[in-house]
Amino acid sequence: MSIRVLIVDDSATMRGLIAATLRRDSAIEVVGEAADPLQARQAIKELDPDVVTLDVEMPNMNGLEFLEKIMRLRPTRVIMVSSMTDKGASATIKALEIGAFDCVAKPSPKDPRTFETLPAKIKAVASAPLSRGEPPRAQPAPQRAAPAFKPDGRLVAIGSSTGGVEALLTVLSEFPENCPPTVITQHMPPVFTASFAARLDRMCKPRVSEAVDGAPIRPGHVYVAPGGLTHLTVEKSGGLHCRLTSTDAVNGHRPSIDVLFNSVAEAAGQRSLGVILTGMGRDGAEGLLTMRRSGAETIGQDEGTSLVYGMPRAAFEIGSVARQLPLHRIGAHIVNSTNQQG
Repeated sequence: MSIRVLIVDDSATMRGLIAATLRRDSAIEVVGEAADPLQARQAIKELDPDVVTLDVEMPNMNGLEFLEKIMRLRPTRVIMVSSMTDKGASATIKALEIGAFDCVAKPSPKDPRTFETLPAKIKAVASAPLSRGEPPRAQPAPQRAAPAFKPDGRLVAIGSSTGGVEALLTVLSEFPENCPPTVITQHMPPVFTASFAARLDRMCKPRVSEAVDGAPIRPGHVYVAPGGLTHLTVEKSGGLHCRLTSTDAVNGHRPSIDVLFNSVAEAAGQRSLGVILTGMGRDGAEGLLTMRRSGAETIGQDEGTSLVYGMPRAAFEIGSVARQLPLHRIGAHIVNSTNQQG
C-alpha cells in the first residue's frame, strides 16, 4: 500500500520539485498539494495523508504557527522543508521541537540534490506512532538538588538522526554544568546545526557549540558536528581534540556517526562511552561495535522510545549495544556512570 503524501508550499516551483522527486518512488503517492495554510488544513481533513511536507517559511500564517495548530488539533507526521539560511534553520529547529518528525533543505546552487533524501525520510516516518507517550518533550533542565558530580575522565560520544533533536534535548537536560566531555554527530543539513547547538546551549547547563577544527575537548563542553560539510573526529595529541575532515560521505552521510565512533575508539578506547539514539538506517552501528571492542561502555535507545528504531536496532543486532535504555533514562545513566563521586 502506498504512502500518501500531501505537499504544502507557497511556491508552485517547489511543489513541483518535491512532487517529481516523490513520484519516482513507487512506494509513495502524492495525493495533493496546497499553497497556503487554509488549503492545507482542508486537504488534511479531506485526504488524511500519512505524511505532510511543509514549508516552514510560508507567508500569511507561517509554517510554525500552522504546525502548532495542526499538532494540537490533528496530530500529523510532518517533514519540514527549509531554506539553508540562519532564519530558515532556526525555524526548522523550533519546528522539530513542536512535533515535526524530520527536515530537509531546499535545493540551492551549492547543493542542488538535497531532495534525494526525502523519499527515504518519508518512508522512515510513515509508520512512526503519532502518539509518542513517554518521554514528554524535553524542557529546560529543572533546577533541583543533584548529587555532586566529578567527571571520571571518560569521553562521551553520541550519534543520532531522525528524532534526534528531541532525543538530544532529553539526554543533555540531565547533564550537569561540568558534564563529561561530549561529542555529537546528528544528521542534519548545513547551517542547521549552528542553530541547533545554540538552542541546546540555551536550554542545557553545559556549554554547547558547533565543533571547531583543533578545539581541545574539555569537561563541561558538548561539541556538535557541523552539518552536511565535514566529518567530526577525535584526535589524541597531547590531549583530545576535535578534527573536521572533508572526506567522502560514509553510509550516505557527512557527518557520519561511524566516522566519529571509530575515531573515539582509537583515541580514547576504554576511556569512552558511546550512545546511539533514534534514526533511520545503520550509520553508527559498526563504529559503536568498534568502541565496544575497544573496551568502551555502549548504550542504545530502546525501540519503545525511538521515533525511528533503525540505527539503534542495527547496532543492537550486531552486538554493538551492551545496554538498551528508554530515552528518559539515558542522560541520568551517562552522568551516574561517568561520575567519579558515585
